[in-house]
Amino acid sequence: MISEKLTKTILTTLKIDEFVITEAMTAGEIPGWDSLNHIKVIHSIEREYNISFRGMELIRMKNLGDLQRLVDNKLKEKSSQVKQPATP
Repeated sequence: MISEKLTKTILTTLKIDEFVITEAMTAGEIPGWDSLNHIKVIHSIEREYNISFRGMELIRMKNLGDLQRLVDNKLKEKSSQVKQPATP
């Protein structure tokens, strides 16, 4: 399931008021999501979630479900880094 936060970030970036996004959708199925806006959407997601994507991670994505899972994994990684105590 695509989270409400991710949906809002994408739609706000693309200046779309309402649109239902599903896991199976690709960027090409979302109005206005072209190659230039792809960069804007990815940048907006990185800013909104305070995460960074690697080029290969983005290339491997096939649909919006993959994007949601990538965001979720990045947040888990970030959370686990914060919880680990510093070594002396």
